[in-house]
Amino acid sequence: MSLEKTFDAERLYNHIVHYYIDKKGVSKADANKIAQSIITRELERYICKDGRCGHLSYDHIKNQNTCTIIDCQCGKFVK
Repeated sequence: MSLEKTFDAERLYNHIVHYYIDKKGVSKADANKIAQSIITRELERYICKDGRCGHLSYDHIKNQNTCTIIDCQCGKFVK
């Protein structure tokens, strides 16, 4: 059984901002808006959609998709 790698939002945010400023030549404010929307979208992908759960995907055992939080009723990670 393996756990999924944690999602480092701050690292990705910084990478996106620098990419858009350096490579695309957009303003810092626009780069921050773009990064914020991307981070929000990516975080949604990592949250279990089971109404009883709501934990992040790396709180689930990858092979079995069971939640590692003891008092959680989630039986499977729902995308």
